[in-house]
Parts: sequence; C-alpha cells; structure tokens
Amino acid sequence: MKGLQRSQILPTEEYEEAMGTMQISQLDLFQLLDQNHDGRLQLHEVLAQTRLGNGRWMTPENIQEMYSAIKADPDGDGVLSRQEFSNMDLRDFHKYMRSHKAESSQLVRNSHHTWLYQGEGAHHVMRTIRQRVLRLTRLSPEIVELSEPLQVVRYGEGGHYHAHVDSGPVYPETICSHTKLVANESVPFETSCRYMTVLFYLNNVTGGGETVFPVADNRTYDEMSLIQDDVDLRDTRRHCDKGNLRVKPRQGTAVFWYNYLPDGQGWVGDVDDYSLHGGCLVTRGTKWIANNWINVDPSRARQALFQQEMARLAREGGADSQTEWALDRAYRDTRVEL
Repeated sequence: MKGLQRSQILPTEEYEEAMGTMQISQLDLFQLLDQNHDGRLQLHEVLAQTRLGNGRWMTPENIQEMYSAIKADPDGDGVLSRQEFSNMDLRDFHKYMRSHKAESSQLVRNSHHTWLYQGEGAHHVMRTIRQRVLRLTRLSPEIVELSEPLQVVRYGEGGHYHAHVDSGPVYPETICSHTKLVANESVPFETSCRYMTVLFYLNNVTGGGETVFPVADNRTYDEMSLIQDDVDLRDTRRHCDKGNLRVKPRQGTAVFWYNYLPDGQGWVGDVDDYSLHGGCLVTRGTKWIANNWINVDPSRARQALFQQEMARLAREGGADSQTEWALDRAYRDTRVEL
C-alpha cells in the first residue's frame, strides 16, 4: 500500500551539522586530499573524496566543469596547486553543488525501493525468507531477527548503483544506527553496521543489471588505484565490464557476502574493502532485487544491550512497545542510505 520511494544517497541533517562544526583549515584539507603528497591535487584524488556530493556521482568532466564555474583552476590543466586551492573559496564549491540539480542518470543511485517487515506476525513468505537467512548465515536468531527489514528495490531501464560498501567503519566519533537508541553516547556520525549482505534476485533481467565486485580477488587494495587513466572502476554506468567479478541476475538465486573482517576474537573487526560492489546499468527491461542486511555492532557490549532492550520491549507488550515498532525506530535513520 505504501508503494516505492526514490532511493536517495544524501547526507543527513545531523551529518551536515557535524561537518559544519568540524574545525579544519583549508591547508589541512588540502593535505588530507593530497594522497601522494606531491603538493598538487590530481582529478583522481579529488574524485576519491567527492563520492556523495549532493547525491550526484562526480566524473572527471563534472570536476572540471565545477573548477571552471568557480574559477578554481586558472590554467585549466585539471590539477590544483596548493596556492590555487588556498585561493579557492570553499563556500563557492558548496553553492555550486547545491545549485546543480542532478538528473537521474547522474545520481550515485538510480532506483526505487520500499521496506517490508519480516518479524513475528509478518506474511508467511516474509517469515520463510527470514528463516532461510537464519539457516544460511548460521547466526543467532537474536541477531538476525533484530536486523533491518527486507528492502525491495526496482531498477528501471537506465537504473544503476555505483560501487560502494554496504557499511562503514566505526571510529570513536561514530556509532551504529541500530544501537544508538541504547547507547549513552553523543557522537556526530553514525553508520549502518551491516555485517553481512544477502541479495536476492527476483527476476531475470533482459539486459545489464549485473552485480559487480570491482576488486574481488585482488592481492592488494589501494583506494587510489580504483581511478586510473580516466577509468573509474566504481562507475557502474561506464566501466562495469572492467570489474573482476560480475554476477548476472537470475530469478530465484541469491548472493551473500561479509562486509567486515573478523577481529580474531569471534566478533566484528574492520570493514572488508574488497566487499566494494555495485549494480551495473540496466540496459533493457527492469531489475527487481531484495536485500537482507544483518546488523551487528562492533561493540559487543552495545550489541548485547540492544538485544536486551528489544527483549524487554517484547515482554512488556503494548501497541507502542512492540518489537516491530521499536525496530522501526532503531532503523529509521539507516533507511537513508549511509
């Protein structure tokens, strides 16, 4: 009844507010961006740090258009010296990004989706899928049952999702979206803490629509090497064919992977950079998929506290304290793709 909504990759208000309060000088920002420390910002160094922008996928051409519009690159060589960067007013950059509305084809993600509850009392098909995920992952029922609802996604012709990782690292300044309800901490950033992804293919796609893992099986990982000689391996509209692994959608099948490495002590460790993946351009027809994400907090204590709180709400009962509504609150912000 709710229908589908456009999938957006946009910073939350809290994120923008936190970024606004960060004290960092323009010179410090230059040094952060200057990955090879040569005193010059090449296009690929800038691209590596501007993935989200205002939800728009930035290409080398986009960056050069922006440089020209805000007069940041007087000699037009596509490279910013330290002096050129210091002369630039960063407010002009933000104004430019806000004033340029992106077409669907220019977005990080071009799709529509909705969320379907899978907990107790859900439709028997939803419950069956969850039980199969339980058997597949061999994780505890408490973890699987308290994870995000099922996300169903439609990619029309021209739909895509540029390469990304499904979760993010948890630093001291970061907290997991699902456990922040029980954390007595105030931190500026949050991430989705998606330990595992189970992706279901709901139909056969006439053309395109593969799931690509650009750096699967690479011996080493270097983020800067993803963009070489005008080829951006994260760009699923133009360079899907250059990814190491491509999975063709086939109705009734699924693919699953881990987004984190183990910490060596039976719990969640660092993000696995090799889990980088994306949805290739749908060239003909429509692509339907569904995602089950298994959410685990890298902090064992916070995860345990979250599970205890959900169990308490379930015992107490009542319309406002049912587990499904508590889960809805826990994952409300996660549903803005982070």
